[in-house]
Amino acid sequence: MDLGFKGKTVIVTGAGSNIGRSIFHTFIKEGANVVMAEIDEKQGQKVLDEGKALKCGGKLLLVKTDVTNWDSVQAMVKKTLDEFGKIDVLTNVVGWTFDRPFTEKSREEWAKEINLNLWSAINCCRAAIDSMIEKKSGCIINLGSDAGRLGQANEVVYGATKGGVISLSKGLARELGRHNIRVNVVCPGATLPDKPDQVGELSMLGPKGFAGAFWKAPPEMLKKMASAYPLGRLTHPQDVANMVVFLASDAANFITGQTISVSGGFSMM
Repeated sequence: MDLGFKGKTVIVTGAGSNIGRSIFHTFIKEGANVVMAEIDEKQGQKVLDEGKALKCGGKLLLVKTDVTNWDSVQAMVKKTLDEFGKIDVLTNVVGWTFDRPFTEKSREEWAKEINLNLWSAINCCRAAIDSMIEKKSGCIINLGSDAGRLGQANEVVYGATKGGVISLSKGLARELGRHNIRVNVVCPGATLPDKPDQVGELSMLGPKGFAGAFWKAPPEMLKKMASAYPLGRLTHPQDVANMVVFLASDAANFITGQTISVSGGFSMM
């Protein structure tokens, strides 16, 4: 099936690691022009080079971006418009959590979760929307989490921010539908890449993130985690990428305001 991405311009935030990396590569394989908004230039360049090696015809651009900083986000959007003249799809992937009990976390950790999960989506949506309104079309895919749908112990503020992302997306879907702009949310389950080198140093799964410990986790622990999923395994980045690209495609042109979990049945709404 031709999903209609040839000639379209897609922005993917956090495209240097894990889920963002798979989304970036999948849009490339569909022939889109893809902009990587990534704060980790070293990891971003590595993934950009991987994308170029695919030789799928679209143009690729890496823009160093701090999605928590309004000026940085505006500069990224301007560079995208200067290069490609339009934004067809915005995919907000950046996310972060510190996985431990609410009472054991510092205000600095809460602030980082709020900034990286919620403010990042607000900033990027606001910066990209004007050009979408002008051309009367566009699609925004925000990454949520089942923690934002169900609530999750040890991820209390993270879940609150992801609940905010879901509400933000529904509100935008109602406001922007008259401009033919669709907004949806994809909620991944626990997602691990195939190899440690598929995440950067600044990633939640990198050496500075709490989830970096997964690379040293005994198989029994991962098996126990997987047992919570009816399909019996953890989420793969490509599982999420497939849903994101479908929702952004012409095949999904009558879907908006929806929250879809890609988590092997962990949540059943």
